[in-house]
Amino acid sequence: MKMMLVSFLILCACLLVPTIVFAEATNSNVVYGLTQGRLWATLDAALGLVSVVIGGLSLARSVRRVGNGGRNGAIVATVLGLIVISYAGVHLTIFTGDFGTGAGRAGAIIAILMGLIGMVLAGLTLARSRRTG
Repeated sequence: MKMMLVSFLILCACLLVPTIVFAEATNSNVVYGLTQGRLWATLDAALGLVSVVIGGLSLARSVRRVGNGGRNGAIVATVLGLIVISYAGVHLTIFTGDFGTGAGRAGAIIAILMGLIGMVLAGLTLARSRRTG
């Protein structure tokens, strides 16, 4: 148990030190709170998460082969994933601040990844529905 605690503390220290150094390197321009960029990125990431959930549910429905095999959900997840990727791409071009400045760039990158994951799940569902039906 002590070894796990020591390992956890070392991991926390390794993650905390670069954060502190980066905050000092940006001349203390770190912004706390909810900014316009962070809000936009959070909404994009939330929509990306919805795309992943709908894609996962449609993939699960295609396994059960009930109804239309999850095609409608896959189409919704694909369209939602495309919308998320396009909005997050626009966000990355508009907000040019660095990480930690309140521009929401990290959230936009996460939103792009969520949109891609949702589209991949939807693609798997559509490929499975074409094979079986």
